[in-house]
Amino acid sequence: MKQVILRREARADTLEAYQWYEKQEPGLGAGFRDELRATIQRIRANTLGYRVVYRETRRARLKRFPCGVFFREFPDAIVVVAVMHTRRHPKRWQRR
Repeated sequence: MKQVILRREARADTLEAYQWYEKQEPGLGAGFRDELRATIQRIRANTLGYRVVYRETRRARLKRFPCGVFFREFPDAIVVVAVMHTRRHPKRWQRR
């Protein structure tokens, strides 16, 4: 399986979401983190199973949370460019 690399901005997105969910209810942030890990494993197993949403960037949705993992596949790695709420304006991640 290919290596998954989270860009700095995607790591910041993840931390921001984790903290927000944890504020809403203790333990919910950990649930978000676990669901994100599971989604990344699904991406690694089948990158082409996710549709292209912008240029060569694909999106995988988390099952329990209204967030998407936006990623691009390269010959040697999968690069996650954003982890964002699906209602956020797409320009926020498209510039990445």
